[in-house]
Amino acid sequence: MIETIRWDGDAVVMIDQTRLPAEENYVRCASYLEVADAIRRMIIRGAPAIGVAAAMGVAIGVAQARPESLDEDFERICAELAATRPTAVNLFWGIDRMKRVYRAHRHLPFGQLRDRLIAEAKLVREEDIAINEAIGKNGASLVPDGKTVLTHCNAGTLATAGYGTALGVIRAAVEAGRKIDVFADETRPFLQGARLTVWELQHDGIAATLITDNMAGHFLKSGRIGCVVVGADRIAANGDVANKIGTYGVAVLAKENNVPFYVAAPISTLDLSIPDGGHIPIEERAASEVTHVFGVRVAPEGTAVCNPAFDVTPNRYVTAIITERGVARTPYLESLAALTAK
Repeated sequence: MIETIRWDGDAVVMIDQTRLPAEENYVRCASYLEVADAIRRMIIRGAPAIGVAAAMGVAIGVAQARPESLDEDFERICAELAATRPTAVNLFWGIDRMKRVYRAHRHLPFGQLRDRLIAEAKLVREEDIAINEAIGKNGASLVPDGKTVLTHCNAGTLATAGYGTALGVIRAAVEAGRKIDVFADETRPFLQGARLTVWELQHDGIAATLITDNMAGHFLKSGRIGCVVVGADRIAANGDVANKIGTYGVAVLAKENNVPFYVAAPISTLDLSIPDGGHIPIEERAASEVTHVFGVRVAPEGTAVCNPAFDVTPNRYVTAIITERGVARTPYLESLAALTAK
């Protein structure tokens, strides 16, 4: 399995996803500021992965903090990490989990508190891998045998600590003996599908075909696609799903062509504090991601650009939400609440 992120001595090591697939390079983050920068620049990306990175960032920040001003430093560390990307709720979940551990053990000597936070960050990583494997197991039976699965963006090992959410379902289906192949949307403008998903699937020996985003409707209409499986960055209480830009269009096309549309995500991606997707903040990224491709300008100078990184798919287009605790179906207000109560 590809190693997305790990704790290594006194640093956080992560694969540089901006260099894939051309170069498999690992970045060593020796401070919480370097972890925050890696999240911001999408060296590490994917909701569960940045949740793990945030937890590790808090741990390394505390390890390097001044004992005499620890509380002040801790708040600054958490705020810096929280400001990196607004949409993926796992980021804030990871930080909040570390805050709870910090407060519960604040009375300990500094060295013991530091070690406790490092241990918790490592545990977040280990639990994420197990959670993804459980998501895969719960979703494998939903994948039709002998058909093609369409996915958008990258919700695999690279988007998590390991195994993946949407690709975890695909991996588990293959491990269960289902004869399937995968169509991966390229996912403009950052090309996570072209650069990352196809690379992952090739790495695992799973048959993968790359298509441009505007080909999805053609293939959904063709009858070849058995289901769509995507990940999520935040899921509202009513089952509205924020995921990589373009997901909404795929969901609409899937419903039009009677193709099941599944979302695979851990419980930590649920945000039951918000009633619907209209309350999910949408990150706006740099115009250069649209006007340039790998540093080469493809649009005229002075072009006005909108570059939302995510869109929201209304729950009426979501066939089911696959979590580590089970599969939720409509009405999501009830089914998601029941899963979180387990």
